[in-house]
Amino acid sequence: MGKFSGVLLASDFDNTLIYTEEALRTGVPVPALSEKNRAALEYFMAEGGRFAIATGRALAAFMKYADMVPMNAPGVVCNGAALYDFAKGEYLETAMLDGCARQRGQAVLDHFPGVAVEAYHIDNVIHAVHPNEITRQHEHLTKVGVTEAPSLLDVPLPLGKLLFEGEHAALEAVKDFLTEQGWGGDYELIFSGQSLLEMTVRGANKGGMVRRLAARLGISMDRVYCAGDEANDISMLAAAAEGFAPANCVPQVRESGATIVSDARESALADIVGILDKRYS
Repeated sequence: MGKFSGVLLASDFDNTLIYTEEALRTGVPVPALSEKNRAALEYFMAEGGRFAIATGRALAAFMKYADMVPMNAPGVVCNGAALYDFAKGEYLETAMLDGCARQRGQAVLDHFPGVAVEAYHIDNVIHAVHPNEITRQHEHLTKVGVTEAPSLLDVPLPLGKLLFEGEHAALEAVKDFLTEQGWGGDYELIFSGQSLLEMTVRGANKGGMVRRLAARLGISMDRVYCAGDEANDISMLAAAAEGFAPANCVPQVRESGATIVSDARESALADIVGILDKRYS
């Protein structure tokens, strides 16, 4: 038993645990986990804490980086559409899109020809329709090549999420289009970056899946802490006893009331563990 026994810390990966924005924009390699963050997480776990990743990435897009991250709890993947046990190599929970989502997603592509979509299949295949420059940047970042399809209707089910890729103004129009068609209430429509709009089934978000993870671990939500930098992290920041955000977070996260720590290019997770170390001393 250590001071962090019965405590869960869940962190976003991109631009929270590791700063990957430069790799996305310029094609440089993704940096390694900082030694300060690594040491802090190893200390947290050695003292009984449970550390989990909560990422918008599909499992296939995170697996290439999983060995970089010390963790001892199942992880939230696909922006809350699935919970995956890395130790056992199996999904514990999923919340999949139905066939209507493919048809509606294709309607978006037909209406907005400059927008691309990545469709995340549960079997770790990422399909793409109308891939664009942002898709190619994303391939570099995730180290996973997409399987191209002529239409979303040709992409097999089950799908965890659709990821629309385009200029921010175009994606705002996509979000409005889905709402105007009367479909918005069926989905979570959340930006995970200026050029990335996530679409998962209603209720499938990071906050909901972190709650399910905590329940599986027998940890009460008043001992759950979360960290994230983007709008798609707000649901878990709000669900936590305290939400943390690196200084590079988007304005919506800062305005949500998250506790701001150092920039992800520095040692944001080490700061958070330091705060918890004093709290549970």
